[in-house]
Amino acid sequence: MPNSPDRPTRPTRVALGAEGPLLVEGPVEVVGDDGTLYTSRRFTTAICTCRKTRTYPWCDTSHRRRVKAEPQTTDGVGDRDGVADRTDGAA
Repeated sequence: MPNSPDRPTRPTRVALGAEGPLLVEGPVEVVGDDGTLYTSRRFTTAICTCRKTRTYPWCDTSHRRRVKAEPQTTDGVGDRDGVADRTDGAA
């Protein structure tokens, strides 16, 4: 493959998103865990990294529906069980 005449002359561009798919420029072939070969002829292909997609290995934006964990507080209030304690005296 490295010396194949149909390889692009410039490097393939891959964009890494913080919470999304890998975006790969140009047609792409992906080899799955089980050896299955997947091919996309799109000018940019979104490859799933969260494995929540129904169209693996292609991204279907399922990562957008994931629920993010609540951030932990640093003041010690409400961080025992994930529920904020009331500090106004109300029960």
